[in-house]
Amino acid sequence: MKTFIINENDSGQRLDKFISKSVKNLPKNLMYKYIRLKRIKINGKRCEISTKLNVGDEIQLYINDEFFESPKDDSFLSVAPNIDIIYEDKNIILVDKPSGLVVHEDDDNTIDTLINRIKHYLYNKKEYDPQNELSFAPALCNRLDRNTSGIVICSKNAESLRILNQKIKDRELHKYYLCVCIGTLDKKEYTLKNYLFKDEKSKTVHIENAKKPNNKQIITKYKVLKEKNNLSLVEIDLLTGRTHQIRAHMAYIGHPLLGDGKYGLNQINKKYGVKTQALCSYRLTFDFKTDAGILDYLNGKTFKSKLPWFVEKFF
Repeated sequence: MKTFIINENDSGQRLDKFISKSVKNLPKNLMYKYIRLKRIKINGKRCEISTKLNVGDEIQLYINDEFFESPKDDSFLSVAPNIDIIYEDKNIILVDKPSGLVVHEDDDNTIDTLINRIKHYLYNKKEYDPQNELSFAPALCNRLDRNTSGIVICSKNAESLRILNQKIKDRELHKYYLCVCIGTLDKKEYTLKNYLFKDEKSKTVHIENAKKPNNKQIITKYKVLKEKNNLSLVEIDLLTGRTHQIRAHMAYIGHPLLGDGKYGLNQINKKYGVKTQALCSYRLTFDFKTDAGILDYLNGKTFKSKLPWFVEKFF
């Protein structure tokens, strides 16, 4: 028998979600069977897969030891804890991600990721140790493409993660980007509304005018800040956050991002000597419309990254 004592980072989630994360070797069909047969109990009593866990609950698992054999993953310790911190408190970290760094492990199983760097940093501060956690690990609340720089939010505890995920879903966080678009835009300030289709095979997206069963609406608000040498410095207010949305949407209206090898103009990119998209998530504002619990103190605050390389180079 194995017993887990639920702590703050484990509480508030369903029993099945907790077991899936803490006993990864246990197949889901067996987990459901064991719960039904009372081989998994809470505080010695029968429970349901949907039972919400509370601090101090005891989970008793009368299952074979083989399901508990996997050691905790500490591979992040092989990655240097090099992060550029914009803001940090006991609940969250805002990190300025450099261009070229992936946020999570990719298809190449790259171990040097932003989240692994953050885990190592927190491990050194004695704020995170996988050996002391049953189901939680520090987690990113938003993602950026490998070659996009700027602000990434990381939650240090489960409660912050739940709150921020909901606030992002409810659009109570505003993320602003700076980018360099090729050409001069006719409308200096405008809100684009179209639909985006994601092609999983080619790992690209396509912009369409009409709603279809397999596409999703995208809304991109932009404002031209400066123009020089047939280039435009543009601020983007991302009202929906789809894959490659900014890059594909600006390309769709004939003004792709400078340096974008996937949706851009390679001839122009070579002319300016730019090999990565000129795009940075540079400003973040917390604009809570409803209670934010332990993160309420962040309401109304705005944070900025350092100015990206392309502003000084081209403007």
